[in-house]
Amino acid sequence: MKNIPFIFSLVLFLIYACNSEEKVPVNSTNPFVKYFYPIDTVPKIYLYRDVANGLDERFHRIYAINDSKGQHVVVEIYTATGRLTEAYNYNVDSLDLMDHMVVDRNGEKKQTELFEHRLFPMKANEEVWFASRFSGFLDSTLILSEIKRKTDGIEISHNVLGKEVPSIIMTDKVKSTQFKLINAGKKDAKLMPSEPLETDAINYFSEGYGLVEFHSKNKKAHYKLERVFTQEEWLKIITR
Repeated sequence: MKNIPFIFSLVLFLIYACNSEEKVPVNSTNPFVKYFYPIDTVPKIYLYRDVANGLDERFHRIYAINDSKGQHVVVEIYTATGRLTEAYNYNVDSLDLMDHMVVDRNGEKKQTELFEHRLFPMKANEEVWFASRFSGFLDSTLILSEIKRKTDGIEISHNVLGKEVPSIIMTDKVKSTQFKLINAGKKDAKLMPSEPLETDAINYFSEGYGLVEFHSKNKKAHYKLERVFTQEEWLKIITR
């Protein structure tokens, strides 16, 4: 990898995290917390492979924090080359989102405008709503990303890394809308929306793991958890 400053910063961060390991006791009011990610300050890195296409990979880096804001779990999303794209920060008490971050077109981390902050239902057949707005990849554009998610709460047995694990299914209605800023800086400035892109997705959350599989309804994109890495193992992969 050619991005030496990124690698150096990541090494320092991982060294700090390894020296700061601390078990975090689980204290959540959400009855589905056992299907959520591990509540542990020792980071785990999940490798998901697109079994529909075979070559595409994604990494999710998951770790807990216990600070003045309380207990929360961060899920960072990386490309196969180790490039951070976004991060979700969940409050452990409710499993609602505290904030959402994206990496913008200039490679800078930016906090999004979080309008709706729920991505993990509290009960069966409850529909929760996530809505976040951030700068688009073109000048003077904004993107509104929305997910409406629900679960029937019925526990199933799902194969995770070769073993059967208690799991639940969550279904998503996903919508992405791009807005173009017209007459920026003028009194008549306004946002003009484009035709939204909409799709459905299905997610499998398993006890002790969290998200283990996700795919579009037609399975043209279908990601499965293939391996769980330590930080040291992951660092070797993305810096080779």
